[in-house]
Amino acid sequence: MALLFLLAGGGASAGEIPIRLTPADIDALAKVGPGAGTSGVAGIQSIVLSGDPTKQGPYTIEIRVPAHTRIAAHSHRDDRSAIVVSGQWSLGYGDRASDAAFKLLSPGSFYTEPAGANHFAMTGDEEAIVAISGYGPTSTDYVEATNVPRR
Repeated sequence: MALLFLLAGGGASAGEIPIRLTPADIDALAKVGPGAGTSGVAGIQSIVLSGDPTKQGPYTIEIRVPAHTRIAAHSHRDDRSAIVVSGQWSLGYGDRASDAAFKLLSPGSFYTEPAGANHFAMTGDEEAIVAISGYGPTSTDYVEATNVPRR
């Protein structure tokens, strides 16, 4: 079983340092606006938990998305996986967000964002917190240029 875990990428790499973070530790980390690997939508906070999403190598970020936020269809250049930590997070795949395409993901839910696969998301009446892991550098590429958030 341990070998399977290492083959799946679950083991620390030679240059990686061990990290243990409690929820209080994460809350104390620096929060920035919509940073690398996020949709860039105003109001989103991101926290780098491990690695650097702008550089080559594994990374994990946590995003905190305010209530009543819609994120238009976009993709990322790297394969990513995510776990919903808290709140209600709705996600769909495709080139255009439609209410029928969303699936509600409650805390503990898992999903993937394959490289180049367009997806979209939204929150309901409460903030959602999502932990996302990938192999950088990452990007955010919107399907429609008119949906790119203005900075």
